[in-house]
Amino acid sequence: MLNTSKIIVLSKLKYRDNDLIVKCFTLHRGVVSYLLRGVLNSKKGSSKAAYYQLLSQLQIEENYRQNQSLQSIKEVRLDFNFTTLHTNLFKGSIVMFLSEVLSSVLREEEENKQLYYYLETTFRWLDAKDEFSNFHLLFLLNLTKYLGFYPDLSNTNQMYFNLNNGLFESKKEDIYSVSGENLTILKQLLGINFDGLDSIKLNSKQRQSFLTMLLLYFELHLGSFRKPKSLKIFNQVFN
Repeated sequence: MLNTSKIIVLSKLKYRDNDLIVKCFTLHRGVVSYLLRGVLNSKKGSSKAAYYQLLSQLQIEENYRQNQSLQSIKEVRLDFNFTTLHTNLFKGSIVMFLSEVLSSVLREEEENKQLYYYLETTFRWLDAKDEFSNFHLLFLLNLTKYLGFYPDLSNTNQMYFNLNNGLFESKKEDIYSVSGENLTILKQLLGINFDGLDSIKLNSKQRQSFLTMLLLYFELHLGSFRKPKSLKIFNQVFN
C-alpha cells in the first residue's frame, strides 16, 4: 500500500554491502524502520544516501505493509533544507547526541503528532540560530512532556527537586533530591522558551553538571534508558 508521510531520521545502520536500515520518527505512525536497498551503491541511487543524515526531515512515498518489521521507501525528497545543522561542528555534535537519545527513548509505533511537530520546529530553530549552547538542555527537559515525566510545577518555590518522583519538595527526601545550582538552572529553564535561552548564562562546567542530572532523570523514569555513547565526545566539544 503506497502512502505519503513526513519522517525525521533517528539512526542509520549499514546492512550488507550497499543497503541501509534507517530508523525514523514518522508523522502518522511513530517509529518506523526502513530497509533501503542499494542506496549505498554508487551505480544505483547514490545521491539518495545523502538524504538520510541524522535528524533530516523528509517527505517520502512508502510502500507500507502492516506487520512487516522493515518497510520500504519508493520516493524521497527534502521536507526542509537545513543550512547549518550538519555542517557546523557544534551543531553536528548536538545532532549526534540528541539523535542517539531520541533513538533510545522513542520506540512506540503509534501516531504522536504533537511530538513530531516539537521535533520538527525545534531542530529548525537550531538550524537558524548562532547562539545555541543551552539548546540541548531545554530540548531534553521539554521532551519529558511527551514521554510522561515532565516536572510537576505545583510547588516550584520549594528548596529541592526530587528526580525520582518529579516533584518539588521542602526537604531532602533521598539521594535523588536536587538543590543548589542545578535546582536554580532547572527553575530558569522551566519558565522559558527557546527564544529566551540567551538570557541564561552558563559555563561548560555548569552545563555538563545539569546535563548529567537530566540524563539521570531519564534513567530513573525510563528503565531501558542508558547514557548515550556519544556523551563523552559531546562534552569534549562543548568543554
